[in-house]
Amino acid sequence: MINPDAKLTANIFDTPDISPTREGFGKGLVEAADADERIVALCADLTESTRMEAFAKKYPARYVEVGVAEQNLAALASGFAAYGKIPFITSYATFSPGRNNEQIRTTISLNNVPVKIVGSHAGVSVGPDGATHQALEDIALMRVQPRMTVISPCDAEEARKATLAAAKYDGPVYIRLARDKTPLMTTADTPFEMGKANVLWKSDSPKVAIFATGPLVHNALLAAQALEKESIAVSVVNVHTIKPLDKETIVREARAAGAVVSVEEHQIAGGLGSAIAELLAEACPVPQEFVGVRDQFGQSGTPKELIEHYGLGVSHIVAAVKKVSQRKTS
Repeated sequence: MINPDAKLTANIFDTPDISPTREGFGKGLVEAADADERIVALCADLTESTRMEAFAKKYPARYVEVGVAEQNLAALASGFAAYGKIPFITSYATFSPGRNNEQIRTTISLNNVPVKIVGSHAGVSVGPDGATHQALEDIALMRVQPRMTVISPCDAEEARKATLAAAKYDGPVYIRLARDKTPLMTTADTPFEMGKANVLWKSDSPKVAIFATGPLVHNALLAAQALEKESIAVSVVNVHTIKPLDKETIVREARAAGAVVSVEEHQIAGGLGSAIAELLAEACPVPQEFVGVRDQFGQSGTPKELIEHYGLGVSHIVAAVKKVSQRKTS
């Protein structure tokens, strides 16, 4: 059943409202800038696509159009940060952090400056743009960098809150956003704290804990609903902050269930599932199944087609839960 403390939208299962997570970022950036004049924004010629457009129109003196030069995008932002500004930089995630990873590492993470890197159009749900524009490795790139915080919001409202939280955090942050419109699950009253996972669904005596991130959290909730009809009890945890992980919540839910499934729109290698496996190997070894992209590039197609093709749909999460349950009892 839905955890009442999560305070989710009333129509989360039937006819949820939809909005891209990048939309929430755009709103949050303006809201953050209204409250703090130190915030500046830089973009690599994608203001409309990344939803930085509203900021650029409202605060033109605090906006810099870098052009198609993602390496310069990171280096310039580091310079702004060194002089007391709080820079947000945006591009497609395949280009930032994909193309400028070395500049992010050397000028931002190494120097520990408060640059906020916002990678849009991540995951296969980018759709027809195809493999070159579908970032499936960005979480892995960012979470291995010392000092980097990594956030993957589940919906537009959470992306707004993540943007506000990142603006106040004194350190580098990577925020991962999607292109496609996805269900709104959270509300203004839903708790959000960087580094603190949210238990969204909790059956009595769960046998499997599902840890999900990004818009696929909705598929995890739909899977939990389907499993409940088969009398299979699970918990669903929204791990919006992949680094630092909420160790307390993840270990607690894994220990209580005795088996886990990770769900992400990212390569299995190096993403949320890897981070959870690393944690549980030390703190609470339990069987784990991974729902994610399995060592493949993306391709063109509709978002729905690609989610199913790469094994990220509701039925795949249900199958993973049943599989890991069998491993637990064998």
